[in-house]
Amino acid sequence: MPASDTEQHKVFAIVGYIIPIIFFIPMLSESGKKSAFAMFHANQQLVLLITWLVGWVTSFILIGFFISIFAFILMIIGIINAAGGHMKKLPLIGSITILK
Repeated sequence: MPASDTEQHKVFAIVGYIIPIIFFIPMLSESGKKSAFAMFHANQQLVLLITWLVGWVTSFILIGFFISIFAFILMIIGIINAAGGHMKKLPLIGSITILK
């Protein structure tokens, strides 16, 4: 993967983990759609957003709290991976592919 591709999309990849609802931003630009790095992290962010939503919906029981803690840890891991320019899958949920 070209370093320029990673550098060009790194900020959106990092911000997308902090605010997963903006996972779709790379899909709005031509360069984002063509970027393997941007689309990889957009998919990971969408899966993270779904994990957060499951945690919130089930938050009235104890398991929702643990799902939310788990999602927070995954968010930190995603930020570290994006900041380092890596395309590492998130633990447990990273193999789910929604966006191609």
